[in-house]
Amino acid sequence: MTVEILNQEFENNLAQLKSYLVRITASATDAEDIAQDTYLKATEKLDTFRGESSLKTWFFTIASNLAKDNLRAQKRWVENVTDITRAAALSHQEFFQEAMHIRSTSPNGQYEAKEHIAFCFTCISKSLPLEQQLSVFLKEVYEFKVSEITTILDTTEAMVKYYLHTGRSKMISIFEGRCALINKKGVCDQCSELNGIFNPKQNTQEELMKIELVKEAEKGNKEHLFDLRMQILKEIDPFKSKASELQLHHLEHNRKVMEKYLEKKAE
Repeated sequence: MTVEILNQEFENNLAQLKSYLVRITASATDAEDIAQDTYLKATEKLDTFRGESSLKTWFFTIASNLAKDNLRAQKRWVENVTDITRAAALSHQEFFQEAMHIRSTSPNGQYEAKEHIAFCFTCISKSLPLEQQLSVFLKEVYEFKVSEITTILDTTEAMVKYYLHTGRSKMISIFEGRCALINKKGVCDQCSELNGIFNPKQNTQEELMKIELVKEAEKGNKEHLFDLRMQILKEIDPFKSKASELQLHHLEHNRKVMEKYLEKKAE
């Protein structure tokens, strides 16, 4: 293995790696830093790579280990994170002023409901135990095989299957009770609410019906709706999408709100 090959392969996988990192850390800065540290560590340890996994799996293993060191010291978020952060945003005029500025000036400042669906999953997934969160993202979004996830998380296939089953089941349950897009009894309709704020001239229901997840919601197949939600995440690069700057601004707000909320709760 040469440095040139490593550089090329790292570049080929960098977008997915950063996407994964921002979704598990909820911090664009941390994602960028960990991605850089992953490259440096891979370069330093190049002579230890024996080809027992793909380079992509190796990169994700290094990145996951670096991220876990930081994430284990943090408290997990709560399932109703969107309620808490919404209330904080409504009482924080500066947040909306900044968001509106991004919306009106940035080529990556558009608001699209499907982007918020992915954003919402990122936030709520942080309520899962860490290994469940990582396993769900690795398998359902980044399409690693169970055998590859055992390498990345340094565990057994039985444990990965357990993490996937429990993590997937928990997220399905949460969205069944919360998301108004997939259940009329859902308590959260932020996708519609925010579309009305950022796209006031747009027919929100017409836009929502363009999303396969919404079209299929009345059929009520929970597993299928989860898979459709995962497809949305696969299609979106949180650093390069049409809404990336707006959504990353929103994510940073939520991260800060949850840090304060969890600190206060621990007092």
